[in-house]
Amino acid sequence: MTPPSERSRHTTGIPEASTRMLLDRFAEGDPAEVIRLDDVVGGLEERAFGMLLFLSLPIAFIPGVAGVISGPLVILVGVQLLFGRNEPWLPRFLGNRGPHRAAMATFRNRLGPWLGRLERLVKPRTHALLDHPVASAFTGLHLVVLGLLLSLPIPFTNVLFALLLLLFALALLERDGRLMAGAWVVSVGAIAAFGLLSGSLASYLTRWMDLLF
Repeated sequence: MTPPSERSRHTTGIPEASTRMLLDRFAEGDPAEVIRLDDVVGGLEERAFGMLLFLSLPIAFIPGVAGVISGPLVILVGVQLLFGRNEPWLPRFLGNRGPHRAAMATFRNRLGPWLGRLERLVKPRTHALLDHPVASAFTGLHLVVLGLLLSLPIPFTNVLFALLLLLFALALLERDGRLMAGAWVVSVGAIAAFGLLSGSLASYLTRWMDLLF
């Protein structure tokens, strides 16, 4: 992946909005208003992948619903990173949809205190683990598998996968390669513990590979 936003930051000297600031922006306004995903990704460049993951999190915490909505969105993000896209593409029917501001406000209120603490630890660094094509593909592969796991009816795992996706989302949003490396490590453990042991992941992966190739 190429990092166009890195060049624009150094050129303008204007710092990018933090994850918490972006979340505040999406939470403010008419609670009934739908935040279109096309509006979310516009202008964020490669950080948009992280924001799409971030917006999938409120639903990912809801058992039963997570696999229907969050799982496919995570898979879509993962496939595009796997094949080296610099910015996300969304089909029209998905780009015109999104969460209500009320849902984002609730999510912000619950996650805000923790997010503030996390943002003191994360920062832009080790960009090779984000932008190198191999690293980007590796991240994409993890997200595809995690999206599939989120879609499977494995009891009591949606919260774990949602928290793991939060690590990936923050790493992409805050441009923190070290955090991404940590997310890889935790993801490998989660996949080994819940995916391979479930016996269903292999058949799902085979089906997706047949569709892709």
